[in-house]
Amino acid sequence: MNNSGFKRRADLIDLAPQNGFEAVVASDLKEVQIVHAELIELLKSHAYSDHDVFCIRLAVEEALANAVRHGNQENTGKSIRFSCCVDSSCAHIEVEDEGCGFSLDEVPDPTEDENLDRPNGRGLLLMRSMMTSIEFNERGNQVVLKKVRQPSPAGIR
Repeated sequence: MNNSGFKRRADLIDLAPQNGFEAVVASDLKEVQIVHAELIELLKSHAYSDHDVFCIRLAVEEALANAVRHGNQENTGKSIRFSCCVDSSCAHIEVEDEGCGFSLDEVPDPTEDENLDRPNGRGLLLMRSMMTSIEFNERGNQVVLKKVRQPSPAGIR
């Protein structure tokens, strides 16, 4: 157990084998890819469209990268808690790091003229555009991503 109370688990913990899992992994981009890949397989097993899988993959990749880089400051001694629940209508994903968090109000809007050349805020914009909803806890160290499944037009996957 580390300072935050996260218990690091080397293996994935099934919430319900067909519907989701929870894992606590080291704050390392290679290690978080394990849970990312598992989520993609879970989405595919529920026959999510390629479009929805793409949107979720991109948003979760950004959330995990933010947790490693910004939240835990690339400290591999810290952990990231990941959980997901997927069913036929919705994917619900949570990513929490051990960082001190951030205030959403302090992130510049990357679409404003004065911020077009600044790198901050683009990942949040990307996550918002890909998911149905995105919420942060009060501390700012946990993001909850939700994607309501869109019906695929006939013949398109």
